[in-house]
Amino acid sequence: MKIYTIGFTKKNAETFFGFLKKSEVKTLIDVRLNNVSQLAGFAKKDDLKFFLKEICKTDYIHIPELTPTKNILDAYKNGDISWEAYEDKFLNIMAQRNIEKSIKSSLLNHSCLLCSEHEPHFCHRRLIVEYLNKHSDFNLEVKHLY
Repeated sequence: MKIYTIGFTKKNAETFFGFLKKSEVKTLIDVRLNNVSQLAGFAKKDDLKFFLKEICKTDYIHIPELTPTKNILDAYKNGDISWEAYEDKFLNIMAQRNIEKSIKSSLLNHSCLLCSEHEPHFCHRRLIVEYLNKHSDFNLEVKHLY
């Protein structure tokens, strides 16, 4: 089963939507804690939902169970915890939430996880895919779009 991930920063709208359209993404799954920030530009929830449907014929869904908590995210952004500590805390949150039981494999097939980080290396969208591959039989083949 193929899944994509993408961050909207360091991309203009043409590049962002071009990646999604070329990859034939069926559903964009928003895994951001704050999806209405003014800093998001074209990626604000309501605008994004419209653009996805019009440009890419792609559905939009926001899944809060796949977001970090504000406390963990703020601690990492403020430099109070390392990436390794953030990763450990987020993996524990996903385990507590049993995301592997609440997420349907049919939703993930040819979908794309959206966050803000340009690259997946230090982003929780990568951790989501790795966690699901370890704790489910989804066997997700991931391609990061950046």
